[in-house]
Amino acid sequence: MLENYFPVLLFVLVGLAVGVGPMLMGWLLAPNHPDSEKLSPYECGFEAFEDARMRFDVRYYLVAILFILFDLEIAFLFPWAIVLNEIGMFGYLAMVLFLAILVVGFVYEWMKGALEWE
Repeated sequence: MLENYFPVLLFVLVGLAVGVGPMLMGWLLAPNHPDSEKLSPYECGFEAFEDARMRFDVRYYLVAILFILFDLEIAFLFPWAIVLNEIGMFGYLAMVLFLAILVVGFVYEWMKGALEWE
């Protein structure tokens, strides 16, 4: 009866070895030479000078939203380009409309000065 569970036990053991093994090797074999630069706090390229609960400028969020927007656009464009011959004119016009909406939003942010960094 227990021999039926041997593949499951083997799967768990191999999974643990693959998951824990590299971490253990890194911990044992990695050089450990701490100095003041490695131990210093690093945040956006400069020393922390205020409380950790300070407010971020809204431009950080705008850049993040733009990145996600254009990242998703690329994620939609690759499959669309692959099946363009199969979906015909309707698929082409749908993607043109999608891109036009994105361009209108991009131009709006550009005109509002959201992309200007002081």
